[in-house]
Formats: sequence, structure tokens, C-alpha cells
Amino acid sequence: MLIPSIDLKAGRIVQLVQGEKLAVESTDIDGWIDRFRGFTAVQLIDLDAAMATGNNDALVRYIAARLPCRVGGGVRSATRALELVEAGATHVIVGSSLYRGARAGAPQDHYLNLAFAQELVRAVGHKRIIGAVDSRAGQVVIHGWKTALPITAVRAVKSLEAYCDEFLYTHVDREGLMQGTDMGAILAVARATSRQVTAAGGITTEAEIDELDRHGIHAVVGMAIYTGLLAVKAPFTG
Repeated sequence: MLIPSIDLKAGRIVQLVQGEKLAVESTDIDGWIDRFRGFTAVQLIDLDAAMATGNNDALVRYIAARLPCRVGGGVRSATRALELVEAGATHVIVGSSLYRGARAGAPQDHYLNLAFAQELVRAVGHKRIIGAVDSRAGQVVIHGWKTALPITAVRAVKSLEAYCDEFLYTHVDREGLMQGTDMGAILAVARATSRQVTAAGGITTEAEIDELDRHGIHAVVGMAIYTGLLAVKAPFTG
């Protein structure tokens, strides 16, 4: 299944290369809502909230009222997760807050904030939680992909699967480059968990989407759609 992505920054829809360089910017919110109408799921990320530089709450509510959105960005408390559900999110994507800082010599599971995961489950239920696992150079990265932790994506999904219904695995090494994704890395994560896995990061072609679909993995696509490289119409299941 293809899941189109909407990233918000300063009231606009954007696409960033490697999470930093602006490549696409649009103020045509209603146009993209119409384009994605009919998709089973849309990924909606508030980049300002994620980076603690503000939020796009009004725009999140506007879009989530019109599209079936799984919403992420800046979920640092159970209260915030509940607010997003009340704003219309079908699921809440939680990333950096599921992890904690490094400690020399600590086992990999030390870097997982399981107490916070339990708090989220109590607030919104595990079926609404999508755990974000972002990986660069083989390590989980948090805080806008700027902080690397000595834990692998495979270890992260194994330890977190009791607290969420799905994982969003982003292969940061390929994010926004439109050079294809790393199928081997994605499949390794999918094999490590019984939960649904949705993949992101460099997915560019229908062939990649079809290959992921054969393994039961959903595909999030942003840049390839916004640049016109991948032409899709809902519903599209690969």
C-alpha cells in the first residue's frame, strides 16, 4: 500500500532532502488534499513541532478533518498524543520520545524509554500508536536525525513492539535523494517484528512499492510524488 506524505513547515507543505535542504514548497493545501483524497492513509508530519520551533496545529486539524491522517511531530507527552487523536488523527506517530540518551557501556535496551511507551498506551491505546524507527548508518537516530544512538533498528522494533500496532521505518541514508531505498535494511526490520511495518526513505518507483507490497510492507512516498517522478492516483496498492 502506498501512503502519501505531507510534511508541514511554517504553514506550508514542504519536502526536504536529508531532513535539511528545502526542495519543494507549496501553499496549495486544498490542492494536495484533493490529490490525496481516496487514499486509505496519509502521513502528516508537523516538522515545526518535531523540531520544537512552533507548530502547525490549526493546519493539522484542517487536513486531518479531510483525510485519514496518521500524525507525527513533537509527540513528547501522552497529553499531546491524545490531543492529536482528538484533532482527528487515526494514529499517532511517535519517534524521539521513545528513546533516551546515551550512557557509556549501556546495553541497547537502555536507550528505549519504555516507561513513556507505557504511558502512551494508557492514554490512547497501542492500536493507535505507530513507533517511528529512523536509521542512519545502521544506528537509530533521533532529534531530527541529528543524534545517533548505539542501538539498531532491528533491536528497537523487537523491544518496542508490545507498545505499538505498527512501525514506521525510515532509512535516512536515502531520504529525499530519489535514488531508491535499501530493500535489505527494510526487510531485516520487517523480519524482526510481528507488527505491520511501513517503510520510508528514498522510495521512488512503482517497482519498489510493488516489491515492498509483496512482503506485506507499506510504502510512504513524498519527494517522488511532489516532483512528479511518480504519478499516482488513489486508490493505489502497488
